[in-house]
Amino acid sequence: MSIGWIVFIIGALGWHIGMYGMFKKAGMPGWKALVPFYNTWCMLQKMELKKYWFFLQFIPIAGQFITIWICIKFVEYFGRFGFWHHAAAVLFPFIYFPYLGYSKNERYAGIAVVKNYKKSTAREWIDAAAFAIVAATIIRTFVFEAYTIPTPSEEKTLLVNDFLFVSKMAYGPRIPNTPIAMPFMHHTIPGLNVKSYVEWIKIPYTRWFARPVKRNDAVVFNFPVNDTLINDEENFGSKVTYYDAVRQLGRERVWQDYGDLIITRPVDKRENFIKRCVGIAGDTIQVINGKLHVNGRPEDYFPHAERFYQLQIPEGIYLDEDKLKSMGINIRPSQGDLQQLKSNLFLVNITNEEHKNLKLPPGYILTDFIADISNPNYPYKQLFPYYNDNKSWTVDNYGPIWIPAKNATIQLTPDNVIRYQRCIEVYEGNKFENRNGKIFINGKEASSYTFKMNYYWMMGDNRHNSLDSRYWGFVPEDHVVGKASLIWFSYENGPRWNRLFRWIK
Repeated sequence: MSIGWIVFIIGALGWHIGMYGMFKKAGMPGWKALVPFYNTWCMLQKMELKKYWFFLQFIPIAGQFITIWICIKFVEYFGRFGFWHHAAAVLFPFIYFPYLGYSKNERYAGIAVVKNYKKSTAREWIDAAAFAIVAATIIRTFVFEAYTIPTPSEEKTLLVNDFLFVSKMAYGPRIPNTPIAMPFMHHTIPGLNVKSYVEWIKIPYTRWFARPVKRNDAVVFNFPVNDTLINDEENFGSKVTYYDAVRQLGRERVWQDYGDLIITRPVDKRENFIKRCVGIAGDTIQVINGKLHVNGRPEDYFPHAERFYQLQIPEGIYLDEDKLKSMGINIRPSQGDLQQLKSNLFLVNITNEEHKNLKLPPGYILTDFIADISNPNYPYKQLFPYYNDNKSWTVDNYGPIWIPAKNATIQLTPDNVIRYQRCIEVYEGNKFENRNGKIFINGKEASSYTFKMNYYWMMGDNRHNSLDSRYWGFVPEDHVVGKASLIWFSYENGPRWNRLFRWIK
């Protein structure tokens, strides 16, 4: 049983046992406290509050906080109005409610006490602000969080300036590694350029009610290779990682030039990325002539996934956005969807659905664009796992590569060491040494290794314009934040009304 279920069971038992005692003290049958929702109906009746509060509990998400508010009000009828009493009712009800229910020092005071108690205006504001911050933090950490799409790597599935709700419950809420942090801030306090968190307390990876990521989910995750970074978002950050800079310039040069900017970040404070999970633990991934294959089979068909094609047009024809639209192709020039190679040869970013329904005029020729090192139009960049034998790999001809799975064992061959050393050493926290061709893990010679976590392979739907696993490798399960679920707002020169409240596929 996961720690999440254990905490849930203990919390639920403590809450109901406490309420049983509180009901008895309030003069109500204790069994009524054990019936979900009927217990809050009875509380409202006893406190003589409006019955519509009962029905407001059924509003998604917000209703949970109505229930908490009803419980806080019930605590007040025991004569407990202090801030810390209310905080205990919100954060530790499984301890506080049994105390109220069974302590000889506590009694049910009734309506008269509540009517005679008056809060100061300052106290009203402090309580409201504290409750709002606590509630919003709990929602943001354990239920869902809002994100914005900053780059075109997921177009046309997700567009720049789409605002998303990301479900933290889809894979189980992850407990923060750094629990002491400023509310509503990721890793930096805006304007001050200082960390928004402290590392005095670090919690090891813990996920409640854990569920695995499913193949083809749109996933938000912490950027794995942002554990060390050059803290200059304009030129480096997650665009050119610290490890990219070391490979290009050498470690000594990087530290000489950027040593004052090099920082480290814990898992939960690394940059948030969003990609599609195309491979789950145990899968083998390969890209053949631009087509993704998973375990030897072509990938599923995604209508909005896009890639570049070469479009040759007759000489003397002017090609623009309107001309392409007449063929059934919708491009975004600001995102580089149309690039001219020669006077009559273009690179055009086309979705699967557009390609399927394409209407080419006579004389127009569309061919696949295959990224190749010898192709002058291909901006070559080193691909994971960065070693000589994979120089023939490109974004369109990549792999095969196996994705590590929890409890799976590999032999530590030279090839496997290159591919999986970072998983073993960095992500799973082992001391890894190569002594004259012999591998030592935590000081002991090893010929094999058994993985402790599941890993995933992420790729952008905009296949030729995505910084994804092909460039930096695997995503460990402890880096997974949540599932992108709903576009709640979107804009480009005004709201994109057709994208509002659209479920993400």
